[in-house]
Amino acid sequence: MKARWGFGLASLGLGLAVAAASMREAAPAYARYAGQTEPVRLIPSLTGEPEYCLTCHQGIEEISAAHPVEVFGCVRCHGGNRISLDAQGAHAGLLGGGNPSDFSAVDAACGGTDCHSGESTEERDHIARSMTSVQSTYAGAIASVRYTFGAQPDPTARYGIRAVSDPLVTSVTGVPAIAAFASIVEEDPQAVQDFAAECLTCHLESEPRAGSGYQRLTGCAACHSPSGLDGAYVGDDPTIQGDEPGHASVHRLTTAIPYTQCDSCHNRGNYDLVTMTFHERSDLPTDGRASRIEDYYQPIAQFTKCEWELDCVDCHTSQEVMGDGDLHSNQSEVRYIQCSTCHGTLDDGPLTMTITDPDDQALRRARLNPVVDLQVGDTVVVTSRGEALWNVIQQPDGRLVMVGKATRMNYEVPLVKGSECEQDPAKQESSACHVCHAVERP
Repeated sequence: MKARWGFGLASLGLGLAVAAASMREAAPAYARYAGQTEPVRLIPSLTGEPEYCLTCHQGIEEISAAHPVEVFGCVRCHGGNRISLDAQGAHAGLLGGGNPSDFSAVDAACGGTDCHSGESTEERDHIARSMTSVQSTYAGAIASVRYTFGAQPDPTARYGIRAVSDPLVTSVTGVPAIAAFASIVEEDPQAVQDFAAECLTCHLESEPRAGSGYQRLTGCAACHSPSGLDGAYVGDDPTIQGDEPGHASVHRLTTAIPYTQCDSCHNRGNYDLVTMTFHERSDLPTDGRASRIEDYYQPIAQFTKCEWELDCVDCHTSQEVMGDGDLHSNQSEVRYIQCSTCHGTLDDGPLTMTITDPDDQALRRARLNPVVDLQVGDTVVVTSRGEALWNVIQQPDGRLVMVGKATRMNYEVPLVKGSECEQDPAKQESSACHVCHAVERP
């Protein structure tokens, strides 16, 4: 009797195991991500068409408040097959290989007159400005190296990473067109050819250098989707492995950009123009635990307290960083913010404006930032070109306070007027202020 019971239990156990295996076999592949067998359907209001991306990508972060998932969905920006429940099928036709802001796909993914390829007068020409910027074309570095080694007679840009034209030059330093560097480089001196082979990783279309601290994406996401030191994803999308490099920290576009994102390209080391090799900084600990004041700038740099306490985006404007729409030969032609922009001069305070229009560009930008609270009626500092520094806000008592766009920290802005500052009005570069205000690196 006991033997029959034992045989029966064994048979039952085997049957249950076979049934469980069959159920696993029958369950769709996405169930290992979703935790259930029912697909998740989303019908974005922009398209009115169902898509099933969130069946696998449950938990993924909303890309930004300006792109709510119930409005945009996933396919409008990412491409792919909206109704496929198979990974290979769903990902067929993904724009930019999963990064729709890559410049190979950005027009299709992010363009449109109501999106990011609208009129410059409405400040919606983000794509055109970015793709003509020196960060995209690398025209400044190419021109400088070619001029240095006698391949061209002056430092004016003639070539870029790709050919670009600008039919409407608006600045005195803008050029109407640049050709593709690859079309001429084989005729250049060997040093320029070595530069082309070794030194073209510092533009928005290139993959980053390997190693800690260099991790970033390409295109718009190179700046607006910050990565960690190791390029690992730390969000809640179950389909992305946490130890896999090459990702933003989370699935998000933001204007709260920390200095570390800028430093994935800047302040990581120097290129040797003799050997055309890159020399990494040797002063930083290998575990990535440098203090902010150590990490921010290279040891050779001088800087004031505000220059390492603030993030780069707190001072540098959209036109400086993303371009002003013209093709330029050097970043110095675009960078124009000075210490006096916020601190004023011996005779005058900084330029300001009061926001009266609910659709003012300053308000639109502030709404996209998660920490800056700006309202109609607020007075903000403006630059000499009329760009609003929408995070430098005048208080009811007249004081100016800068809000850190990435940190939410408040900084009172001291004014030169009425102080003991010995400012020379003719010398407004930061180096002139460093004479008195530079801080010591620990």
